[in-house]
Amino acid sequence: MLDKIYDAEKVESKWQKYWEEQDIYKFDPDTPNTKKSIYSIDTPPPTVSGNMHMGHAFANSQQDFIARYKRMKGFNVLQPLGTDDNGLPTQTLVQELKKVKARDMGRKAFRKLCLEVLEAGLKQSYINDWKKLGISCDYNVGYSTIDKHSQRISQWSFIELYKMGRAYRTEAAAMWCPKCETAISQVELVDEKKNAFFNDVVFKIENKDLIIATTRPELLPACVAVFYHPDDKRYKGLKGKKAKVPLFDFDVPILEDERAEPDKGTGIVMCCTFGDQADMEWQKEHKLPVKEAITKDGKMTELAKAYKGLSIAEAQKKIVMDLHAQGLLKGHKQITHEVNCHERCGTPIEFIQSKQWFIKYLDLRDDMLKWGAELK
Repeated sequence: MLDKIYDAEKVESKWQKYWEEQDIYKFDPDTPNTKKSIYSIDTPPPTVSGNMHMGHAFANSQQDFIARYKRMKGFNVLQPLGTDDNGLPTQTLVQELKKVKARDMGRKAFRKLCLEVLEAGLKQSYINDWKKLGISCDYNVGYSTIDKHSQRISQWSFIELYKMGRAYRTEAAAMWCPKCETAISQVELVDEKKNAFFNDVVFKIENKDLIIATTRPELLPACVAVFYHPDDKRYKGLKGKKAKVPLFDFDVPILEDERAEPDKGTGIVMCCTFGDQADMEWQKEHKLPVKEAITKDGKMTELAKAYKGLSIAEAQKKIVMDLHAQGLLKGHKQITHEVNCHERCGTPIEFIQSKQWFIKYLDLRDDMLKWGAELK
């Protein structure tokens, strides 16, 4: 008979204990396929980042509906629970808990600390969240993205790709979070509205003023070219000439490119390595030099001369003040625009030049589409 008042904590803990003691969701690896078909679920391992969140609960519940249905249909279901102990969220959590910086400790020492923190109870507490939710995994079958087995598989896979000629290393621009001090992927980006200033800056060309509008005056020391649209009649006569970068007193070429937007700002734009995606494309296509003005921890490099060591925000403010003092700032208008930010901390991303590994696969595009169509 049901209690008049349902005590969820009492009832759920009772059945959770029963399921575990009776091995209700145990996968039997010795069952012949002829007797009971195996249904295996490739479980994406959740990242150990402190606590389960709504995204975890939502996605894993959907997966569990399928696992339970297949068991009722007579399948021998394998649904393991892995944990991703090797990602940025775990790194960020350990740094916050232990008040340390990974870059100050070195790779081996920080990795050891992460494992100690995880095994001290954090990981088990995380797994218990899944159990409390009622996710019907076989908790005796587990894996970690940092365990020896996973390491060997990933290393073997990479070596295989390298031997196939598909893995190669080269210098290229990478998206970087100066706060978390890590490279990030496009999927980790969010667009956030940020207040900024459009600064009308004076570049000199043959002792005449050339006004360029920019929201990133701190990138002036990394300027490598100036671009205008080939159909923009205002700047037609500038092709092949050079413009002098204000405050830093060096010359850059003036070039044509259809990606320059005549209706944006003054219609002529500076290319810095690297301010945004367009800068990356221009640098590669026009074979422009790479000049790094910002360090990995968000400070100005020696390239910035008097502004070396300042934060990005400090340098931006100081450069605008100096431009104004020297009569090189013709406009300073506040705007709101979309900025690519790191989803985990909200910091605007930067682009840095670094050695990276790439996997070549676009030549397999047609084959991949064919393979995808064959999937059931």
